[in-house]
Amino acid sequence: MTEFTSEVKTIPHNDADVFRVLSDFRKLEVVKDKIPEDKLKEFSFDQDSVSFRVDPVGEVAFQVLEREPNKLVKFKSDKLPFDIFLWIQLVSKAEKDTRLRMTVRADLNPFIRGMIEKPMKEAVDKISDMLAELPYDQI
Repeated sequence: MTEFTSEVKTIPHNDADVFRVLSDFRKLEVVKDKIPEDKLKEFSFDQDSVSFRVDPVGEVAFQVLEREPNKLVKFKSDKLPFDIFLWIQLVSKAEKDTRLRMTVRADLNPFIRGMIEKPMKEAVDKISDMLAELPYDQI
């Protein structure tokens, strides 16, 4: 497994609000407009799953595997030729101080790993930055 981990991000909201938003894919409606349509298309989601189209890969889907209130949400890919697991870990440091770290593990063969290692690391960093900036108390 190849692992990509974001830096720890500080979110100025309480862990319950952050978890409530990140553990329910329906909340993606709020961030949908921030995602460039030339990158991701045809979003559909419900509470436990999300799917979208990425050119040239095709349809990508994620399912929630596990929720640990205010601490962890685990996801697994679907409809890909290899497995991707994504963890969002939350740690409360104070009432309005939650730390977030995102980890992605992918079962990649060496050829694919060489092609996507840099873009995957950049994607993990960008997504974690975006998650840190959401207005959790307004969602």
